Amino acid sequence: MTCDFILTISTLFRKVRVLDPVANTDTITDVWLTDGKLQAIDSHIDSLTPNTTIIEGQGLILGTGLVDLYSYSGEPGFEDRETLASLAASAIAGGFTRLAILPQTVPAIDTLGTLSFLQQKAQTLQPSPQFQFWGTLTVGGQGNQMTELAELATGGVIGFTDGRGIENLGLLRRLLEYLKPLGKPVALVPEYPSLKGNGVMREGPLSIHYGLPGNPGITEATAIAAILEMVAAIQTPVHLMGISTHRGVELVAWGKARGIPVTASTSWMHLLLDTQDIASYDPNLRLEPPLGNTEDRQALKDGVRQGIIDAIAINHRSFTYEEKTVPFAESPPGAIGLELALPLLWKNLVVSGEWTPLQLWKALSSNPQRCLGQPVTPLKVGHPVELILFDPQKPWTVNPSNLHCLGMNTPWWGQEIKGRVVMSVTG
Repeated sequence: MTCDFILTISTLFRKVRVLDPVANTDTITDVWLTDGKLQAIDSHIDSLTPNTTIIEGQGLILGTGLVDLYSYSGEPGFEDRETLASLAASAIAGGFTRLAILPQTVPAIDTLGTLSFLQQKAQTLQPSPQFQFWGTLTVGGQGNQMTELAELATGGVIGFTDGRGIENLGLLRRLLEYLKPLGKPVALVPEYPSLKGNGVMREGPLSIHYGLPGNPGITEATAIAAILEMVAAIQTPVHLMGISTHRGVELVAWGKARGIPVTASTSWMHLLLDTQDIASYDPNLRLEPPLGNTEDRQALKDGVRQGIIDAIAINHRSFTYEEKTVPFAESPPGAIGLELALPLLWKNLVVSGEWTPLQLWKALSSNPQRCLGQPVTPLKVGHPVELILFDPQKPWTVNPSNLHCLGMNTPWWGQEIKGRVVMSVTG
């Protein structure tokens, strides 16, 4: 990626705003890095080694690297949509120093062969985020037959998910029982496909007005309720993916209040858009789960701010121009987002005053890492660091010359937005 600033062996950030979501601090200070390690952090640093590059940090934000819980890779199977290399470049450009990939590749990540291919390919990429790979719960992610869970766990998957709802509750019960001693994260999509039917947007007055098949909110709510009861009985911790309704937020809060071991995430676009925006029939707004109604979006924003919803996921999914240039109802669900999420969330939620900078940063960095069962630590002198330098005032246009991913499927295509990551330190 092209950066406005280049990290040298010794770099000093002078008077930069530092966000550390683990220490819960938001300060303006000097930060000195040497060889990718934090050498010093103080109100004023003068004693520097020769050849130290000084970056004036006024107006810039230095924060911990962002962590994405789940996004899609086109490779293997659909390299015309996205390769692992383009995905890596897009992640770094967007400030994501860790990226967890869903197992819906072709073939799926349900054997050690596919897992090993992706792990080896990821090691050849520079610069690159730390790639982590989910394994499927069932063969092919089809919800019928359990995969070799122990084998995949030993092979190094970050955790297990099918990336879609599992309607067979008997199978889901057995999966949770088998997975409990493995100690790996389990992520479930709360939906019942039979209730969803052919719905392409959230059911309500607007789905009728737009003449589009509706996906009822009970698709999500009934699945969450069933999962919570099962987790309460078996006590295998579960992460609930893609919460998208106000009732979903209420049920997660209910489960957490009773000590049920669950965490939850929502997609970044569900915090910014709702069914009113589908008036444009832009196929890039066809998502899974679908955008919520206005009350859903407000409940999700409140849920993240209050800690009911732990994390924001990007759920980046690239498609070719031809795949997305179709009528809304025929469009495959998904949109790109790795390079867009931080600036658009910052503008709409932080600049607007709804959230503090730390609330956003926690939901995009330390909290996703906790959901993955990984340790988080505050910035410590002498330790390697994953940091990004973000310029919230830098304008840029969403077009091929500025994007690193292969896809163009975003409703912000061709628009000028403000905010850009200008340096990434991947540790």
